[in-house]
Order: sequence, then structure tokens, then C-alpha cells
Amino acid sequence: MQLIIVESPSKAKTIEKYLGGKYKVDASGGHVRDLPEKRLGVNVADNYTPNYVISADKKAVIKRLKEKVEKADKIYLATDPDREGEAISWHLKEVLGLDGRAQRIVFNEISETAVKEALKNPRDINYNLVDSQQARRVLDRLVGYKISPFLCKRIQSGLSGGRVQSVALKIVVDREREIRAFVPSEYWNLTAEVKGAKSEVFSAVLEEKRGRKFKPSNQAEADVAEQIVKNGKIVVKEVKKSVTKAHAFPPFTTSTMQQDASAKLNMSSSMCMQVAQHLYEGVETANGHLALVTYIRTDSVRVSPVAQSMARNYIEEKFGKEYLPSKPNVFKSKKNAQDAHEAIRPIDVSLTPEKAKPLLDRNHYNLYKLIYDRFIASQMKDVEYNSVQITSEVGDYALKTYGRTVKFKGYTAVYNDYRASEEDDSDKIKIIPDVEEGEVLDLTALTKEQKFTKPPVRYTDASLIRIMEEKGIGRPSTYATIISVLSKRKYTTKDGKNIIPTDIAFAITDMLTKYFSDIMDISFTANMEDRLDDIENGGQDWRDIIGEFYPSFIERLSKASSDGDEVTDILCDKCGAPMIRKSGRYGKFLACSKYPECANIKSENEEVSDVKCDKCGAMMIYKTGKFGKFLACPNYPDCTNVKPIDEKVVEQKCKKCGGLMVLKKGRFGNYLQCVECKETLSQTEKAGVCPQCGKPTQKMTSRNGKPFYGCSGYPTCNFMSWDMPNGEHCPICNSFIVIAKDGKTKKCSNKDCDYTDKPVRKKKDAKNS
Repeated sequence: MQLIIVESPSKAKTIEKYLGGKYKVDASGGHVRDLPEKRLGVNVADNYTPNYVISADKKAVIKRLKEKVEKADKIYLATDPDREGEAISWHLKEVLGLDGRAQRIVFNEISETAVKEALKNPRDINYNLVDSQQARRVLDRLVGYKISPFLCKRIQSGLSGGRVQSVALKIVVDREREIRAFVPSEYWNLTAEVKGAKSEVFSAVLEEKRGRKFKPSNQAEADVAEQIVKNGKIVVKEVKKSVTKAHAFPPFTTSTMQQDASAKLNMSSSMCMQVAQHLYEGVETANGHLALVTYIRTDSVRVSPVAQSMARNYIEEKFGKEYLPSKPNVFKSKKNAQDAHEAIRPIDVSLTPEKAKPLLDRNHYNLYKLIYDRFIASQMKDVEYNSVQITSEVGDYALKTYGRTVKFKGYTAVYNDYRASEEDDSDKIKIIPDVEEGEVLDLTALTKEQKFTKPPVRYTDASLIRIMEEKGIGRPSTYATIISVLSKRKYTTKDGKNIIPTDIAFAITDMLTKYFSDIMDISFTANMEDRLDDIENGGQDWRDIIGEFYPSFIERLSKASSDGDEVTDILCDKCGAPMIRKSGRYGKFLACSKYPECANIKSENEEVSDVKCDKCGAMMIYKTGKFGKFLACPNYPDCTNVKPIDEKVVEQKCKKCGGLMVLKKGRFGNYLQCVECKETLSQTEKAGVCPQCGKPTQKMTSRNGKPFYGCSGYPTCNFMSWDMPNGEHCPICNSFIVIAKDGKTKKCSNKDCDYTDKPVRKKKDAKNS
């Protein structure tokens, strides 16, 4: 038996369909082991060695795979074709004890041809890719697990920070600060509707004065310009006509796909990646399991010659030779792009969006069409425009007209990038006015409009991904995760598509910028990404990169954690060492300088109460927590007793042991509790009679604030009712009777029973009637 191990069950189904019964295909479900969740998991003293543990939910998977491995003659590790996939293959090899038995295969698309070709060309695991992934994982763990507790201590609990996440948050916060600090400036638009001897009416906008750019900055300036344009002679000074071209866009990378899906389909980056993953791995259709696109995590725009040929044949057949370039369009990938696999494209060009539509749901169809159209358009001719720029003069002022019409559709017959669509909505008119230099134009209308400059726009998923890519923050496979984490942590919210930082985001950004300026510096983060990428090319030990960064990071963390600390002359009442004044979430406090040998802490201005600790007898002290003041034993941590301030000792003794009883407040009202044996006694209002056992019922309050009646004999009797029972039973259905809201009328508690017993009104005396 030959065994192929992939990541996802969907991928396994697709491959198994292509290979028939010759191979068994199983899935690991992603990573089978990782760094532990609740501890650092990196041995800093041992050259940053990661301590991987098997994930609890993968033990059954590993057991199943081990059983299949024992029966297999050949084993192929076919996880995704990137560094994450390479690392998963390595983890599988280690956990399953494969040694030299397993070989690695990769394919850029899940098609029968690609899979069979990969099986002909197996290789060993690429440890440079593995090391690059390990370096990122370890570095992110070291930063995240150290910074997060610092934020929790200095700001509030539950916060987290990260090497890339925090920089992305800073980008959003900085933009919001620009918006808040923005002061709008007034300007005025003057638009003249003019007509030449042979032309139709067209628009000309005031843009210059005495040869320099000019917009009236107030109404007075606008009024002057208006009078000159209205009463002067408008003469055409210059007419520039040209044919302009725009080259087709390259096929999608991970980043550009997310940007276009956000702008055109209103699809979040995380949703886009989820749908794209399905299209890559294969989706269930009426025609069986079907994979539609190539690997979706890539920053390369390279396309295979076979795919180019498929696209060119389709273009010639559907649009004609005039839309086909003389040779295939080739695009240059950006610097540092990982060129291991192609751009994102359809696997089979003959499966058009129209043919695929009945097989897919709305989201999958829309994204497939976007990918398909972008790929086909990438191999089409340029779009050509007839363009014109007309400059007209009147007095000291110059009016400008921009016109453009499509001469040849080119690639736009199939696809328009969302930024090109935005440009089409600009002030360019869609005609070419027929005027000549020196011609005098007739003014048919003149409009004057007050405007104000607008602040920078907030980021959307699309624009935030674009800026992260431009700045080198993160990598294509991480953009969606970063944006998703910021939202889940409540560091950002959405107003439509716009990303808005919350108040806590400002506090986090300021705190990290103050103490960790390098981590929060965009260029530093981008440079680190490049260095981590370089590990893939070999010649760079990943531990060296972390070793250069970590010691100085820990030194800054230590200084940040102790910033504001001050040695006092107050001695620790546990060990006698001097106490240090520290700053915490709830203000200043004192901590023993011998920590961690002595963990004694106390409030700087401790106030001793007159309440004795009922566990050790010490006089309790007042402390303040996030829910307000409370009493705590001064002998902490030997005695951890705490109690609320509003407890009062009552005269009543405990019936069980004779101890003191204290009055407490609970979720359902007041109650008494013995300080010795903890026996409790309800102090809630008695009202009504239990119809089950005859004991009085108690009026209590639910956690939602709604009153109800429960038996005082609880837990022996668990009767409860939203209305007050009177202990009687209905003569019709035998359900219990309750008192209505008027406090007098009796009615059956059974909603299906109509029994009521209203009190009889006494007749008035005849003389009073």
C-alpha cells in the first residue's frame, strides 16, 4: 500500500478521486504538534530550543496515521507547498517516526495531472523552509508571551500584544489620530459649462491663477473669480490630444485577491481566505468533489506556460485575435516574493464562471469569478483611450478640461481593478470636445460651490492589507489572521467597511511605543521579516537571528516592568527586607525586594479594620480591587481569607453549632452565614405558601432581576413560581393556585385552564346607592 498524507480531509477526497484505488490518502487536519498553550515552551537557556507537544485533539489522528504507516510500503507527505506546509510535514515525520521512509511531494494545484507529476518527482524535506517557519513561531511566542503579561499588569487584564499584530494596530491608531487632529480648510470650486463652435457643451474647472495652481480659499476670492469668468472672454489656449494605454493587471496574489474581494464583494479578509481555501482544496458539487483554483497563499505573479496557453486559446476563441497580445504577458513579482508556486488562477479555463455557477453557492461563485476574470484579463491586450486635456484662459485664470473615451476595450472587456473603477468615477468627462486652440468659448452656465478638505480616510480590510504589503509588515498568509485578531480582541471595530480603533487600542499602542520603540517601528519589523525570509535561502541559522534580538528585548522588558519602582524605608513584615513601591493597574502598592524568594505585597497606605480574620485571628486590612473595597487577611499568602466590607455580625446564633452569624448579600437577596460551620439561613421576605410541602415560600430575585417565589424548604423541596402561590390547588385541573397582580384574585397557574376566583364585592346600602 502507498500512503499519501495531506492536511485537509477535503484535499484528501479530491486527490483520492484522481488516483483511484492505487493510493490511500489521509489527512492530518493541519499541525499535529505545536508549542504548549499555557507556558512559554521555548528553552531560552538551550539556544532557544522549542519544546513541541502533541495537540490534545490530534492524539486520535496520530494513532490512526501510525496504524496506516505500519501497513504502508511507501509514504508521501503532501502538505501545502509553503513553509507552513513544509513544517507540518517535518512534524509528521518526527511524530510518526518515519525517519527515511517518507518522501515529500508538492503541487501548486489539485488536479490529476499535477498530483501524478508530483508523485514522479518526490524529494526530501526542505529544512531551510522548516527553519524559517520555526524562527517565526519561536520569535512570535517569545514576544507575545512576554509583552502580553506586561500589558495586563500595566493597563488591564486580558490584553495581548504581538510582533506583527501590535505594529498593524499602530498603523490603524496612527491614522485615527491623523483624522482627529485634522483641521479642514475651506476652498471653492468654480465650474464653467462652455461650448465651442462645433462642440457640445462641456465642463471646464478653475485650477490655475497666473500660471500656478489655485483654488479660491474663501468666498471673497471665489466672488472675484466668478465675476472675471462670467464677464471675461474664455479662450482655448492649448489642446493636448493623445492615445493613452493601460496595461493589464497581473493575476492575483494572496494580498491583491483579499483587497479586490473586500472592495468588490464586501468580503472580509478572513472570509475571503476561507472561501479561497475551499476552492483550492475542493468543494462538494453535483459532479463530485471538485478543486477549482491553484494554491491560494502566494505573493508571486508568475504563470506557467501551460496556463498562459490555455488563457490565450480561450481569449482568441471568445474575443477574437484583436484582444490577444503578440506574445504572452509576463509580470514581474515584487522584491522578496516567494516564487515557489504560481499566482492564483483557475485550474481549468474551460470551467467558466457560467458553467461553475450551478455547482457553487454565492460566495464561492463570486470569488471564483473574480479569480477567473482577473486571470483571463491578465493575458489580454492593453486598454486604449482617446484622451484630451484642454486649457482655457480668462483674465489671470486658467480653466482645465479632461476628457477620455475608450478607443479599444482590451482587458477591460473582462475585468476592472477596483482602484481603476474608482478612477473612472473621477471628474474626467466621457467625451472628447471638438475645439481648437485660439477658439473663443461661449459660457452657458457657471456654478460656484464651497468645499472643505477632508481628513484621511479610515482603513478598510483592503487598504490595511495594501499598506501592510507595501511596508513589508507580515506576509500574505498572515494578513487575514492579523485583522481578525484585532477584531476578536476588541481592539478594533467596524463602521461599514471602515476599521476604527477602540479606546484600549490607543493605550496599548502608547504603552508599547514608549517602552518597545523598535518592535513598534515599521522599518524594524519589515527588516526582521526580510531576515526571516532569508533563512529559506540557507546560510543563516535561525537561532542566531533570535539570539541577536532576544537579550536586548528582555533587558527593555525588565526596565519597562520596573519603570517607576522606588526603594522605600518600609521593611517587609515577612522577611525584613526593604519594600519597593510599584505601580499596578489599581495604583501604587508595596512589594518585597526579595521577590521571588518573598512574595509579600501590600497597599502603601494600609488601613487596619476592626474585623478579625475568622481563619487565623489577625486583624483584617482594607484593600481595593476591580470591584471596589474588600477585607483581606494581612498574613497573605499563608492565609488567603477575604470577605466583603458590608458583612455585619448579628445577635442571632447558629442553630447548628452556636457560632456567630453574619449578614451577607447574595444573588437572591440577604442571608445569614455562620462564621464557623458555614451554615446558611435565608433572610428573604416570606410570602405565600408552597403547594407541594406547605412551608412558606420566599420572595427572591433571579439573576436577571425578575422576582420569583421559591420554597423555604429548598433543597428538600425545589418548588418555584413566578407568581405567589397560596398553597391551594385548582378545583378543575388540580394545578396550584396563585395570587394575581391585584393581590386578591386567585387564578390557576395552568395557562390552559380558565379558572379564576375573584373576591365578591359587597353590595352598597340602598340609601347609599
